[in-house]
Amino acid sequence: MIISFPEPKRGDIWLANFDPTVGAEIKKIRPAVVVSSDGVGKLPIKLIAPITDWKEYYAGNIWHIKIEPNTTNSLTKASAVDVLQLRSMDVQRFIRRIGKCSTEIMEEIAAAIAAVVEYF
Repeated sequence: MIISFPEPKRGDIWLANFDPTVGAEIKKIRPAVVVSSDGVGKLPIKLIAPITDWKEYYAGNIWHIKIEPNTTNSLTKASAVDVLQLRSMDVQRFIRRIGKCSTEIMEEIAAAIAAVVEYF
C-alpha cells in the first residue's frame, strides 16, 4: 500500500494538527502558514507558522502579523500569524489546504522572522 501525503507549498494556509504539545506551545487543530521554501529539504517536513485569533494588543508585537479574511486565504475572521511559534511539522499533520497568503503577507512574515532571530 502506498500512502500519499499532501504537498504543502510556501504561502499555503493549511489546517494542521498541533497536538500533542507541551507548556505554552500553541495547541489544537488550527490554520498554519507554510513558510519554508519549496526547494529545501528531502524529508516530508515543512516549517510553519500557526494562525490564531487577532487581539488588539498584538499590534505592538513584532512576531504577530495581522491577516484579514478574504476569498484567497479563506479565513473567517481577523487573525494573527504567530512567527514566535514557528515549528517544523511532518506533512502527516496537515489536514487540508484552506487558502493562500498574499505576497505582501509572506513578506511581512519573512521580515518578522528575521526580526525575531535578530537577523539584520
